[in-house]
Amino acid sequence: MRLYIVIAAFFAVLHLDAQQSQDYLMYIEQYKDAAVEQMEKHGVPASITLAQGILESAAGKSMLAVKANNHFGIKTGGTWNGPYVCKDDDEKQEKFRKYGSVQESYEDHSVFLKKPRYASLFKLEKTDYRGWANGLKMAGYATNPQYANKLINLIETYELWRYDSKDGRTSHHLAQHEEKPRHHVRSHQPKPRQEVKHVVRVAEPSSNVMKRCNGVYYVVAGEGDTYASISEKWKVSEKHLRRYNDVDESYRLTKGDVVFLQKKKMSASETSKSDFHKVLAGESLYSISQKYGIQLKALYKKNQLKRNYMIKVGDFLKIR
Repeated sequence: MRLYIVIAAFFAVLHLDAQQSQDYLMYIEQYKDAAVEQMEKHGVPASITLAQGILESAAGKSMLAVKANNHFGIKTGGTWNGPYVCKDDDEKQEKFRKYGSVQESYEDHSVFLKKPRYASLFKLEKTDYRGWANGLKMAGYATNPQYANKLINLIETYELWRYDSKDGRTSHHLAQHEEKPRHHVRSHQPKPRQEVKHVVRVAEPSSNVMKRCNGVYYVVAGEGDTYASISEKWKVSEKHLRRYNDVDESYRLTKGDVVFLQKKKMSASETSKSDFHKVLAGESLYSISQKYGIQLKALYKKNQLKRNYMIKVGDFLKIR
């Protein structure tokens, strides 16, 4: 019985971690533009703003976030004349600022950090998120001794540092494979409506981490992963997963497969280097659609291809 309880608890923790990761990524997607806007306006790194927002607001689900649009745990202080809500914190029923919108909370957070005690932070590079995280802790933003480490962990786990520079924001999810892409020809023969799939493999796959391509969330299949296991882990029906990834019920995952958790787009991202993709050895329309996060039918339509068309090395395919 004790072993059963331990196993049940273990899987419960896995489920909670997956849900938390999904909540964090949804938060990042929703507020990344606001964080970048604040960085450009006030000089606070977007990675720091996002990490603090996630940590202080429980990814937008805390009482303060829900009832007061307060995403950074800022208290009323001596200069605040606006509305407030009360909540137990270091002391009983402390007063926290209440905002009319989340945007107001983001703006006030940036202004709050303009206080003299945080002045030294603005001498750091915006890309020095470690310096900012440690500086916030030393200046007394939070009492938790692990505050800086928590911020750094969030920034590195979810690659929030990408939002601190233009180059980082425009990087493609498989850019590191563009010069020497890894391809694998599946021996499986799909139904007639599908071509044989040549799949882009990603190093060190893990279906426990969500990433984005073309604005669409995806995971990379690990050893032993199936559409059924990923469906259970991320609470997306297996039927929808197969539809999102342009495969039928006979298709079986292999370690390294990209699995989109949402419907792919009709065109490649505006940040793609070109409107066209030059076909390399071993590629297929399917692998290209997965690489750029484009629906397979969109590739056919953009290039006016018949369903039985077999692409050739050197072909140029329109992707947006």
